[in-house]
This record gives sequence, C-alpha cells and structure tokens, in this order.
Amino acid sequence: IKELEIGSFLTPPFPREWPDTLRVVSWNVNRGLRLDGTIEFLQSSSADVILLQETDVNARRTRHRNIPREIAQALRMNYIFGREFEELAQGTEASPAYHGQTTLSRLPLSNPRILRFGGQSTFWRPHWFIPPLQSFQRRLGGRMALICDITLHGRTLVLYNVHLESRGNDELRIGQLSEMLAEIGKNPAGAPVLVAGDFNFDLSRGSAATLIAGMRMDNPFTSFGGRGTVPNHARPAAIDWILTRGVPSASDPEIHESVTASDHFPLSLELRLLSPQ
Repeated sequence: IKELEIGSFLTPPFPREWPDTLRVVSWNVNRGLRLDGTIEFLQSSSADVILLQETDVNARRTRHRNIPREIAQALRMNYIFGREFEELAQGTEASPAYHGQTTLSRLPLSNPRILRFGGQSTFWRPHWFIPPLQSFQRRLGGRMALICDITLHGRTLVLYNVHLESRGNDELRIGQLSEMLAEIGKNPAGAPVLVAGDFNFDLSRGSAATLIAGMRMDNPFTSFGGRGTVPNHARPAAIDWILTRGVPSASDPEIHESVTASDHFPLSLELRLLSPQ
C-alpha cells in the first residue's frame, strides 16, 4: 500500500521564479464532507500553497471520492497526499479507504516524505469489541507530518503538514511536537521552513511555546490571543497554527471565521521568502 499519492493538474504557464509573496492556507477540512464549500473557499483564497488535514480517499462517508485529487483538479494545482490512517470501517479489504494530509501548490512540489511519530495513542487501534459509535473508528496507521519541498532558483522552502493526536493528553502532543522540531532541526541553518496544521492544542503558551521559541520559530497567530480556530466549542480552542522559520516576513495572519464548510476554520497568511533588494 502506497503511503504517498502524487499528481498534478497544473496548466501552463508554469512558474519559473519565486513570487514576491506566497499566499498560504492551512485547513482541517473534516474529511472533505462538504467538498463543494471547501473548494469554493480555496478557489476564492487565491492561495499559492495549501496544507489540508483530514482528507479522505475512497471512504464510504465521503462517497468513495478521492478528495485530494478532486481538490487539486478543481484548483489546477500540484498535490501530494500522505496516508495517516487506513480507515477499516470505511472501505473493504478489496477496496481500502484512507485518510491523511494533502499539500497543494502552484509551485513545484518535490522530495515528499512522511515523519510518522514514534509516540502514538492506542485509542485508534482495532480491539475485539468496538461500540457502534462514530467516535470509535477502527484504524491502522498513526499521526504524522507530511513533508515536501518547493525549490525554485536554487532556493528551497520546506513544508511540514502536521496533524497531532486528538485523543490523549498534552504530554503526548508535546512529545509529537518535539519529534517534529527535531526533524526540522536537521535542515540547514537559515533554510526557510513552513509548518502548518492541526496541532490539537494551544502552541502559544506553556511547554509548546518554549519549544517553538527554542527552535527560533515564529508564530504569527499568537497575536490572536488564543482566539478559537474551531466553531461550536464550549470555550474557544486555538488548535490550528502556522509557524515559520528562516522566512524574512510572514504577514496578514487571518482566521476565516465566516467559513462553514468544516468543523475547523481555515487559516491564511502572506509569506515573503526573498528580502527586498
């Protein structure tokens, strides 16, 4: 079973140089259950780079559609899908269903790889008895980061599309965050890095903020003061984030609270990779 699916619907003219700014969107799209609304927002965002979490491939709940491929086709973009889980209750042995992260771009994507975290929750593992509730999903796999590069004119931006554990405590998530930061530390000093996704906890305070600061990473969304990124919660939950390192500037962070196509709000910002001359 392939862990990666790679494709392209990009049409000419193909980009030959870095744009002045990159518009970035990160969004947990809740499997792609409201695909039309998801595509509508992404088209209106005019994003150059999109990092999506919770995208289905061949799952019963999303009518056996290939959500990453359909989004890429509608947006005319390159895409990479990384498999997080095989969803055992959503497919069959002959026609399995998958779930994971998707990274899309109008720029060339290369060197895709998966960082599967060593620390994982046991919640999703198949057990001898599973209550007939949606929350008890039977899965094979584990939380991970989908990593790939964008390289133009000899300059590389490394993208980390992240989904940390929703079941378990912050100690588990801190462990997964630490694994990812250790991986980021293997990049050359000063190399531009973008990290985005659903972290399932608040990165603006406590141990998480200390770890991020120790890696000299910037968190443009701390300016929102913990404003929620998920609707319909009893209290605001700031769990979706975009982080940068080695980037001259990241500006105009925004939480798109009017978008209702998922159980998370999309995040966006403008990224400048090249310093003004």
